[in-house]
Amino acid sequence: MKVEVFGTGCDKCHLLEKHVEEAIKEVGVNAEVVKVDDIAEIMKRGIIFTPGLAIDGETRVSGRVPSVKEIKELLAGAT
Repeated sequence: MKVEVFGTGCDKCHLLEKHVEEAIKEVGVNAEVVKVDDIAEIMKRGIIFTPGLAIDGETRVSGRVPSVKEIKELLAGAT
């Protein structure tokens, strides 16, 4: 599983990354976490507001920081 965190380094982007790491640990899935901070790539993926989250290439969240619980649900639905 590939999990991408989109953001340019703002506090919310860092918080999303923290939540993702915690959710992956709690669910126990094997996932590669990739930080995407290139504005052109973020826009190319259709994310207008950061932070953003994609799982296996599918954008799941944009413009907000989901809770650890919500990320766990997204991860469980992707397996």
